[in-house]
Amino acid sequence: MTINLNINTGSNTPIYKQITDQVRMAVASGRLAVDDQLPSIRALAERLVINPNTVARAYADLAREGLIESRAGRGVFVTRKRKMFTREEGWRRLEPLMDAVIGEAMVLDFTPQELREAIEKKLGQWKPQKGGSRNDE
Repeated sequence: MTINLNINTGSNTPIYKQITDQVRMAVASGRLAVDDQLPSIRALAERLVINPNTVARAYADLAREGLIESRAGRGVFVTRKRKMFTREEGWRRLEPLMDAVIGEAMVLDFTPQELREAIEKKLGQWKPQKGGSRNDE
């Protein structure tokens, strides 16, 4: 499956992060599945007209997270996500992100109900995990 990544050079978000965020969302929403191939570093850099080192950094971050893997002579593929953190560590890492989203929503004058609805809408775009259960540690 081909993924269509878009970058915004005028954004405050670094380009490598825009790439990682979009790949994560594509996997979470089911647009990319396990064993789907991503473009090579060079091909994606040429398509997006960016430095190949930027794509390499994004791919390195995604590989470190266990979301993609490089297969020698074959390319870069989405892999089955392996559990890297305990549930407690996951919550510890998620908490400041939630604080930032809630704080930004407050600054932008969104109501708690509007924020809940936006989160529910986003969650509705995610593909449910196979098996339907999670493994608490």
